[in-house]
Amino acid sequence: MSIEPSETDPRIAPRVSAGLDRALLHQFFDLRSSYNVMMGGGYADDPYPVWSELRSSGPVHEGIVHELTGFDGPAMFQGLPFPDRRHFSAFSYSACDAAFRNERLFASSHEPIDPNADEGLQTSMLYMGGVQHRRYRTLVQPSFVPVRAKWWIERWIESTVHSLIDGFVEDGQAELNVDFCAAIPVLTITGSFGVPIDQALAVRAALRPGAPNGENSLVAILAPIVAARRNATEDDLISVLVSSEMTDEDGTVHRLSDAEIYSFAALLLAAGSGTTWKQMGIVLSALLSRPAVLDVIREDRSLVPVAIEESLRWSPTDPMFSRFVTEDTEFFGTKLTAGSVLHLCLGAANRDPERWDDPDTYDVQRPSRPSLGFGSGPHICLGMHVARAEMSVALNALLDRLPNLRLDPAASLPRMIGMYERGVTEIPVVWN
Repeated sequence: MSIEPSETDPRIAPRVSAGLDRALLHQFFDLRSSYNVMMGGGYADDPYPVWSELRSSGPVHEGIVHELTGFDGPAMFQGLPFPDRRHFSAFSYSACDAAFRNERLFASSHEPIDPNADEGLQTSMLYMGGVQHRRYRTLVQPSFVPVRAKWWIERWIESTVHSLIDGFVEDGQAELNVDFCAAIPVLTITGSFGVPIDQALAVRAALRPGAPNGENSLVAILAPIVAARRNATEDDLISVLVSSEMTDEDGTVHRLSDAEIYSFAALLLAAGSGTTWKQMGIVLSALLSRPAVLDVIREDRSLVPVAIEESLRWSPTDPMFSRFVTEDTEFFGTKLTAGSVLHLCLGAANRDPERWDDPDTYDVQRPSRPSLGFGSGPHICLGMHVARAEMSVALNALLDRLPNLRLDPAASLPRMIGMYERGVTEIPVVWN
């Protein structure tokens, strides 16, 4: 689908025309920044050959993914560090998918979640399970089903994408990874919150690990918006959240408290602006590094969604998630102990030759089969349809508005780095 520039949303235009704080964008989103190094961003090798060997020698191994890969740098992520627990890692598609689908045996958290105890990520539904998770997902899901993608596109995504392109289209060159890809999700999500233009990056800053009074800062920004929407709703996401309710079989009506809304907002912002931009960079880099493939997609836009799905299979930006083992069990030939952590290496699973032919090749012509790029089971990514919409609109807009788009021959090629948050460093391009 080719999308032409639309009339710019007045809430979006000023934040772009006035110029984003590029230094702050790079501080947050450049994978070489100090924050991302702590998340395994210091890993610069290709992990896939090692993951292939591990998968070939057995679907499950004792140890943690980054240690088994040979990386001894800092690598904090879900399910880490817990040095007092045993750790196991799954590398095959079948093992990872089975663990995702069995939330009774493989739990998202090691302890019960009190959603009103805090307003941050640790009390969000990311860590919930069972009935509690299903209840919260039911409350927030209506805005994230496929039929609502058009709402996101028309309200925020399209105007954000084209306003960003407006800022560099006359230059003939740009760096797309941080200055374009990273900006789209954060502006889309803060726009859906109704956050004032000058506070968009401040909201994202509040979620950085170690940010002073981070959660308090987030609440301070969102609290007046939530209060206003409880008084009078508008056509935005916070209005949907304050209006959401569900009734249990016993007649109990559930609504989201302010604390629960803050936690969900933190999850959406951290997950959306922390992953979608990197995956967008990965698909752009894959296509720009393969000009013949890009030319095919330029002529046949029905392949844009295919290119995105193949990037999710070939190189998911978050190639590992973790689960806590709730009881002793034998899992794909390995005995797992209750209380241990099972790390699911989605990167290895998505290149399992038992499921895909020639799995190490990025191929937009391969037969379609679901991958684990957005996870699987009850916790499959809630925002995946919004993420797909952001990537699709962005890629179509670039191809529409930047003729002969190609990598800058005078600059270094995009380079993939990172362990648990993988992405490319820079995507320098030229056109005309």
